[in-house]
Amino acid sequence: MLFNSYSFMLFFPIVLCIYFVIPKKARHVWLLVASYYFYMGWNAKYAILIAISTIVTYLGGLCIEKRKEKRKWIVAGVVLINLSILFFFKYFDFFLGNVNRILSLFGANSLQKGFDILLPVGISFYTFQALGYTIDVYRGTIKAEKNFLKYALFVSFFPQLVAGPIERSGNLLRQINRVEQIKLWNYRRITEGAVLMLWGYFLKMVIADRVSIVVDQVYDSYWMYGSVEIIIASVLFAIQIYCDFASYSQIAIGAAKIMGFELMENFNTPYFASSIRDFWRRWHISLSTWLRDYVYIPLGGSRCSKVRKYLNLLLTFLISGLWHGANWTYVVWGMIHGIYQIVEDATESVRDKLVLKLHIMTNNFSYRFGQILVTFVLTDFAWIFFRANYLSDACQMIGRIVTKWNPWVLFDGSVYNLGLNITEVHILLVALIVLFLVDLVRYKKQVTLDMFLSTQNLWFRFAVIFGLLFFILIYGEYGPGFSAKQFIYFQF
Repeated sequence: MLFNSYSFMLFFPIVLCIYFVIPKKARHVWLLVASYYFYMGWNAKYAILIAISTIVTYLGGLCIEKRKEKRKWIVAGVVLINLSILFFFKYFDFFLGNVNRILSLFGANSLQKGFDILLPVGISFYTFQALGYTIDVYRGTIKAEKNFLKYALFVSFFPQLVAGPIERSGNLLRQINRVEQIKLWNYRRITEGAVLMLWGYFLKMVIADRVSIVVDQVYDSYWMYGSVEIIIASVLFAIQIYCDFASYSQIAIGAAKIMGFELMENFNTPYFASSIRDFWRRWHISLSTWLRDYVYIPLGGSRCSKVRKYLNLLLTFLISGLWHGANWTYVVWGMIHGIYQIVEDATESVRDKLVLKLHIMTNNFSYRFGQILVTFVLTDFAWIFFRANYLSDACQMIGRIVTKWNPWVLFDGSVYNLGLNITEVHILLVALIVLFLVDLVRYKKQVTLDMFLSTQNLWFRFAVIFGLLFFILIYGEYGPGFSAKQFIYFQF
């Protein structure tokens, strides 16, 4: 069930109406039923997988507390079971294909072909969320949850189930345990949640889905285009993946807020980042902090030699890349970001000395803008590998950027032959200006759109809300030639 589908437009109000009137003690049961129904809308059979993960981690948490002398073995077993399920459904065919390639190099017979299994939606998200709970219990950060239904709701809570944020037990599970105490009717909370959902739909339906037309056309036929078209498509993909993924997070956070739950922020103006390290503090925050707490720090983090620290960084980002998908393009993307971080850390003192020696002023707009621009270019370069179908495609696209210069297409109208006519381009430009202004306010004021609007006069709030609604209805999925598209991160 897509957020941007008619079925969800019917599903969510029904869930809300019942949630608001049922007895307090039944709220978590109703949300659990709604969450499983929501997930089964894609494939009912795969609800078994999330149930298995839930049961294993729930029992694992209880056993860790009762059998503390064996807690290392218990947590190892829970992690192994969950990662084995994830490996089989997400990585087995990828692993087998690479083994067969290696065997073919030595003239050996290939192994049996894979099972061509349909990837369960959101399996990486709920697996990491459940494993995070198990590790927290093991560390003593939280107590094991005794109520199975409440824990099952924590793993399957429908707003963030299939594409995050990847919630922590200390946040979401704590709120679920207090669900009976939530004051359901809170005008400000509900309107702020609705504004976040509306903003999410604007990002998805007006920007991301429109931009995807250009990106898909160029990336799927890159050999037909020169440097300018490929650069345009790559910059637009950076916008697409941000708007697409942030839109899901905004809708999820907004929907949860309407029901009285506060989910963690997942994006904080990532393209205003002044360094790659800063980018990862702002991009997919729930995943980056999860990897930091459950992978990077256990490996030793930065509390070790520099060589070991850099190995820890590289391994963490390789895992991040592999988490995104069973393809070498994602692994290389993760590796690139790992290298960025290593180079950034290793050259920090040299860069600081260079700034002093050259008398470069660092407390002005030009220096800050330069940092942001360089960070965006580096990030966008890595996105080429993320979006390309194959590593060879990414390399050839980069080659064409370097060797096939064609700046004249900016002036002869060719850019309007990439899937969007001049009217659609103008609509996109207006939408991008709106996005820039909202992110600028978020960056400068450190407040989200819902919080910002709550401090404004009524006329301004209504103008923004009706403006967003107008754009969504007129220029969203209802526009000629457009249709609702699946969120990019559903495949991860």
